[in-house]
Amino acid sequence: MKQLLITLSLIALAGYAIAAAPVVSNVVATPSAGKVTISYDLAADADCDVTLLISADNGVSYNDIPPTAVSGDIGNSVTVGTGKQIIWHPAGDGMAVGTDYKAKVIARDNPNHVAVDDFILVEGGTFNNGTSEVTLSSFYMDKYEITQTEYQAVMGVNPSYFTGVTNGPVERVSWFNAIEYCNRRSLQEGLTPCYSYSTYGTNPDNWPAGWNSSNTNHTNVSCNWSVDGYRLPTEMEWMFAAKGGNQSQGYTYSGSNTIGDVAWYSSNSSSTTHTVGTKAANELGTFDMSGNVWEWCWDIFGSYPSGSQNNPTGANSGSRRVRRGGSWNSNANNCSVFLRNAVNATGSSNIFGFRCVRVSP
Repeated sequence: MKQLLITLSLIALAGYAIAAAPVVSNVVATPSAGKVTISYDLAADADCDVTLLISADNGVSYNDIPPTAVSGDIGNSVTVGTGKQIIWHPAGDGMAVGTDYKAKVIARDNPNHVAVDDFILVEGGTFNNGTSEVTLSSFYMDKYEITQTEYQAVMGVNPSYFTGVTNGPVERVSWFNAIEYCNRRSLQEGLTPCYSYSTYGTNPDNWPAGWNSSNTNHTNVSCNWSVDGYRLPTEMEWMFAAKGGNQSQGYTYSGSNTIGDVAWYSSNSSSTTHTVGTKAANELGTFDMSGNVWEWCWDIFGSYPSGSQNNPTGANSGSRRVRRGGSWNSNANNCSVFLRNAVNATGSSNIFGFRCVRVSP
């Protein structure tokens, strides 16, 4: 092997202003006798999930190294400390010895820490959407709407109008923008992206020019529901969580029958978004599912089926995508947990935002 070039990556799924991000430092790679020993130091508040990514094309793309080709301090529950080691056998992954590679060592909080600090576990259950009984599997949902800072860290831009709001929700994002964010964040954190565009795969860098500029292209996006990456909630996942999941008290708004307790809307917002999480949480502990910004969902908009449903993902065809929850300029009715709305996938304004979900590990 000629050499292994190391690119240091610091990735965190730490709590919202609670836990410190895991930090990887002092990465050194030593090739010998058909293997590479990668040493590193790990600092974090608790044990971490450590991933090794390898690129054979000078960093253009990275592939997860299968567990059979690595050993040592990698995978779930890696303890903090110095002198951590990963042993990698390139030949075991079908990669040629004598080739230059780039590598990333990524540390992130374990899924159980993520659920506590940053995401809420929504236990699976059955509820009535006003038309039919819906049964959902468990999933994890963001406590908060995606902020401008979080969006810019992944996408490199902040499209928002209300840029002066501290920890304000990102807005002026289309459904296409939200889809791209989910995949790019998944790739950055060593997760498997959920979304594919037509036959172009899951990496947005490989998607064709103009893929997100025409509303008709929204049906070219497909979702792999079983992988561990970030995605938008389905409409029924969003509704179930907004109602409080299995802990629901049957409120009109997400967490209360008094809208001003839980939502920034037209009567109290002063015509602007507000810092996420400053109103009361709902029964599950999620914030702003009524008001602040409308939240994109995955589904194509269509009439609810009349029969019982199991993990529904929306209509099979249609021209619009669902958004839920109302915004800072909505009246009270539009902030109800039952109110449905839909717009073109290209639509974006300073009332459109989103939050992410992941499958239950």
